[in-house]
Amino acid sequence: MEETIGVTEAARIPQQRGEQLLDCAVRYAEERHWDVLPGTWLEAAGGRELCSCADAACPRPGAHPARPDWANQATGSATAARRLWGKQPRASILLPTGRTFDALDVPESAGFLALARMERMDLTLGPVTRTPDRRMVFLVLPGGAPKVPDLVRKLGWSPAGLDLIARGESSYVAAPPTRIGGPGAVQWVRRPTQANRWLPDAEELISPLAYACARDAAG
Repeated sequence: MEETIGVTEAARIPQQRGEQLLDCAVRYAEERHWDVLPGTWLEAAGGRELCSCADAACPRPGAHPARPDWANQATGSATAARRLWGKQPRASILLPTGRTFDALDVPESAGFLALARMERMDLTLGPVTRTPDRRMVFLVLPGGAPKVPDLVRKLGWSPAGLDLIARGESSYVAAPPTRIGGPGAVQWVRRPTQANRWLPDAEELISPLAYACARDAAG
């Protein structure tokens, strides 16, 4: 079973060095065949780190698309990725959803509870990330996001009552080692490996995720 990061473990936060970001972006495109997109980045200003978009109230500083036509800028070419991050080495790494994968985004507490249940059930899992704003993101097969509301209803819950966000077409997730709004960086809870190259369908994970989100909401 693949090792996971515990909720209280003091995992090492990777530094957001330009070379590391470039190398990771190229590796995601080259080894996983994921489309990658350079996003905004953090800039020092007056003793603070602000988003490069210049919005002091940016809701996701350092980790959102830098231009409105971002979907067309995303590339699955390692050569193009090297060129894009060569121009802006500090750019965050964003992965568009709805292409090679969709994403199920839940609170961190619910994510670890669901992950423990999934491992006991011996479910096939894909890569999973953990963000500094205490979210966990499970990668699933593309096309799964639109099915999630109906799947949740069939399990007896109201989609509006659960903090479970399904990200498909026209959305994205931030990839490690992107930093979001300060010292925290996106980390892998379950790293991309040869063993998890084949992703699960959203339907396979929705029951433990919905259950965990319902418990989290009740708590």
